Amino acid sequence: MSRPNQLPTRRGTELLFVVAATLIVACAEAFVEITRNSELSSHVATYPLVVLGIGLVCHLAIRRAARYADPLLLPCAVLLVGLGLVMIHRLDLGLAQQAAENGTTYTGVAAASQVVWAFLGLAVFLVVLLVIRDHRSLARYAYTLALIGLFLLMLPAVLPAQYSEVNGARIWIRIAGFSIQPGEIAKIALTIFAASYLVDKRDVLSLAGRRLLGVDLPRGRDLGPVLVAWLISMGVLVRNHDLGTALMFFGLFVVLLYVATERVSWVIIGVLLFAGGCVLSYELFGTVKQRVTVWLHVFDYLQDEGYQMSQSLFGLGTGGLFGAGLGGGRPELVPVAKSDFILSSFGEELGLFGLVAILSVYLIILSRGFATALAVRDSFGKLLVTGLTFSLGLQLFVVAGGISRLLPETGLTTPFLSYGGSSLVANFGLLALLLRVSDAARRPPTTPPSAVTTDSGPVPIQARGSSGGPS
Repeated sequence: MSRPNQLPTRRGTELLFVVAATLIVACAEAFVEITRNSELSSHVATYPLVVLGIGLVCHLAIRRAARYADPLLLPCAVLLVGLGLVMIHRLDLGLAQQAAENGTTYTGVAAASQVVWAFLGLAVFLVVLLVIRDHRSLARYAYTLALIGLFLLMLPAVLPAQYSEVNGARIWIRIAGFSIQPGEIAKIALTIFAASYLVDKRDVLSLAGRRLLGVDLPRGRDLGPVLVAWLISMGVLVRNHDLGTALMFFGLFVVLLYVATERVSWVIIGVLLFAGGCVLSYELFGTVKQRVTVWLHVFDYLQDEGYQMSQSLFGLGTGGLFGAGLGGGRPELVPVAKSDFILSSFGEELGLFGLVAILSVYLIILSRGFATALAVRDSFGKLLVTGLTFSLGLQLFVVAGGISRLLPETGLTTPFLSYGGSSLVANFGLLALLLRVSDAARRPPTTPPSAVTTDSGPVPIQARGSSGGPS
C-alpha cells in the first residue's frame, strides 16, 4: 500500500509521451524523405533516435532528481526539438536542390549542427537539474546574474556591426563562423534577478499614491525600477534596432511587477512608457523609422529590405489551410528560414491547421508553467516560474507576429524549434528550471504540519470541523 500523502510521480506517463513524440518525429521525417527523394534514407531513423535518446536521458535525470515534476513539459519540448530537426533537414534538402539548379554547390549541414547543439543543450539541462537542487538558492546570486545579464544584453550594441548585425538587428555575436544570441542567456539571468528583487521590494512597490480614474497609482518615488527597465529597453531598441528584444525584456519586468504587487497601475504605466518610447524613437532615429517604414510597406521593397518578409507571407498564403505537405513546398526561398522564419516554413508545408497544432504544443507548456506558478509555495518560485513562462510565451508571440507582419521582424528564434545553438541551449536550461520548480510545487511535504510555533511554544492545529473550532 502507498504511504499516506504520497502522490503519484507520473514518470510513466512522461515516458509514454516521450515515445509518442518520437513516433511523430519519425513519421514527419518519413514524409519528407518520401516527398523529396521518393525513398527512405538513413535520416528517417537518425533524427528520431537522437530525439529519443535526449528524451530518455532527460527522463532518467528527472526520475533521479525531480521525480514529482510535471510530466508534460519534457515530452512537449522533445516533440518541438524533433520537429525542428526535421524541418531544418528539409530546408537543407531544398537549399541543396536550389544550388544544383543554379549550378552551384550547397555545403551546409545545418541539421547535423543542430544535433550537436541539442546534445550540448542536454548537457546544460543535466547540469542545471542535478546541481540546482533547490531553486531558492538562485536568489543569493541575483545581483551577480543581473550584471551578467546586462552585459550580455548590451554586448552586441557596442560591437562593430560586422560582428553583431544580421538583417538590420544587432542581437548577435558572430566570430570565426559561429554566431550566438546572448539575449537568450540574458533572459534567464535577468528573470532570476527580477524575481529576487521584487520579492524583497514588493511591499514598498505595493504602496498606493494618488488615485486617478479609479486606479491607485504608485508613489512617484517608487517609479525608479520601472524607469530603469524602460531606459534599458529603449537603449536596446535604438542601438540594436530591435523592437522584439526591447518588448520582451520590458514586458517581462512589467508583468513580474504586476504579479508581485497585484496593482494594474504598473501595467498601465508600462504600456504608456513603452508606447511613448517607440514613438519618440521613430521620430528621432532614422534607423528605427526605416525599419518601421519597410514593415508597413513591405511590398514596396520586394527586392531588398522587404524580400524576406514578403517571401514569408507568400509561403503562408501558399500553404493555405492544409499546406503543401512536408517536403512539398518551397520554404527555402525565404532567407534564413531555418532560424528566424521556421514557423513560416511549417505554415507553408503544414498549413494553418498544422501551424495551430504546433502552437498548441507551446500552449501546453505555457499552461503547465503557469499552473506551476500557482502551485509552488514560495514567493520567489512563483515569480521565477511566472517570468520564465511568460518570457517563453512573449518570445513566441513576437516571432509569430514577425512572420505574419503583425510586428516588425525581430531576428528572435522560435524556442526549441529554430536552428541556433545559443537559443536551444538556453531553452534547455530554462526547461530544467521549470521542472525544478515544478518538482517543488508538486512534491508532498515530508512531514505534515502538526503545530504552529508561537512565542509561548507550539500550538496544536486542530482538524477542520473538529469540536475545538476552526483550524
